[in-house]
Amino acid sequence: MPDWLDVAQARQLPGLRLVLSAGVPGPWGEAAKGLFFVKSLPYARVRQAPGEANAELRAWTGFDNAPQAIWQDEPARIAWPELIFLAERLAPEPALIPPSLAERAQMFGLAHELAGENGLGWSRRLMMLEGTLSLPASVLPEAHPLRAQVQTLGRKYGYSQAAAQAAPARVAGILRLLSDQLAEQQRRGRRFLVGERLSALDLYWAAFAAMVSPLPADQCAMAAGMRRVYEITDPALRSACSPELLAHRDLVYREHLELPIQL
Repeated sequence: MPDWLDVAQARQLPGLRLVLSAGVPGPWGEAAKGLFFVKSLPYARVRQAPGEANAELRAWTGFDNAPQAIWQDEPARIAWPELIFLAERLAPEPALIPPSLAERAQMFGLAHELAGENGLGWSRRLMMLEGTLSLPASVLPEAHPLRAQVQTLGRKYGYSQAAAQAAPARVAGILRLLSDQLAEQQRRGRRFLVGERLSALDLYWAAFAAMVSPLPADQCAMAAGMRRVYEITDPALRSACSPELLAHRDLVYREHLELPIQL
């Protein structure tokens, strides 16, 4: 994996640049990496610093978040569907969008439940934010930089105590939905979540499964504290994710994605 580039270096390059949060297995970024890996599309990795201003990045693309994909001199793609469509345009094969209109609609609908607003990733972020913002001032003072950083992130996700309290039920519902979807596909003799071949939905589930059960350390090295935050330990919530659904994550990484993950 090539070294990280800073924004000034990346702006001078042609081709595909992918802005990623350095050192963090963020599921949106890992899914984006997966799209371009399956397509065999090389890209330059551009560093985004989580929790920092990233002023140079905003001056370049208009956004300070990650992931972002910048192709040549075109505008940055930042929304997860934009990334899928860009990958499909740059390398039509192997196709990651089903040819059937019904399956295409199903794929994007289920992917939204993973990556979209109030989806699995969004809801798990709210749960993580609650774990910090609910700490009393005696443990995490109001003036502590970490609290300010988490509050800034919370505004991006519409954090409130009510939203955080509703998040686990949404997570459970989405995990049951995907578990049932995979079970139905397997009853039909199919290996993937939609249709008869790998789609972007399989890649997104593989990436977002980190917020349920991270890959083992030899496949994805991450700080112990981050691993604890990412993993769902509540037995009732964890049971919403079938063993077969987690096994499908492992299959997708084993057969289609790069291991170990390079953060």
